Amino acid sequence: MKLLLGSGGIGTDERRSTYRRLISENFSECERVAFVPYASNNHDSYTERMREFAGGEVDLIGIHRFDDPVSALDDMDGIYVGGGNTWLLVRELHQRGLIGPIRESVIAGEKPYAGVSAGANVACPTMQTTNDMPITMVPSFETLGLVPFQINPHYYPGGLWFRESEEGDLSKHYGESRARRISEFHEMSDYPVIGMYEGSYLRSEGDFFQLIGNKAVLIRKGSDLTTVEPGAILTKELTPT
Repeated sequence: MKLLLGSGGIGTDERRSTYRRLISENFSECERVAFVPYASNNHDSYTERMREFAGGEVDLIGIHRFDDPVSALDDMDGIYVGGGNTWLLVRELHQRGLIGPIRESVIAGEKPYAGVSAGANVACPTMQTTNDMPITMVPSFETLGLVPFQINPHYYPGGLWFRESEEGDLSKHYGESRARRISEFHEMSDYPVIGMYEGSYLRSEGDFFQLIGNKAVLIRKGSDLTTVEPGAILTKELTPT
């Protein structure tokens, strides 16, 4: 099984270069890659934008253009699920009957998979560590289950911030940190979670995963948060080797 899972954040030249290299390597043996744009409402423009981001390295073909997207997957060599709103993406994956076919082809090693942001989130057993607004209902929280852990994309450790009021006074806002929200997830689930900073990627290396591009945090139920740096090799249980 060949996987590339990214948090997103390719706004700089360096990060864009890293993104293009990793995408090219992930789909190096693919002629046609199915792009799944359902995390956005504008499927055509989103697909074209991601084709531009890929820099011509990969031939991305929007799966939305096919009347039968499930059958269309059979003619593709790889699968790339883009980012956007995870709730919208999960609804569409379920309604279009794509959860099972994507899962089976990737786990069988037939097609490499790449997912960024929402596309990385749905590679997990459940979508419940997304940051996105619940803008629509989903048939189920169940997602692809390509990895036995959860991803929290766009991880940020903040919580306390200050702002200046109209009267010129500094007021505090003790907002919930991302770690706090993940601890709430762990009240109901035992899955370990990796919080991926912007510009970070997990690339499968056999039975292990390599962290590339930026650091990440590992959060386990009942345990202290652990920070890992780029280059770290992690097991499927998110244990550093």
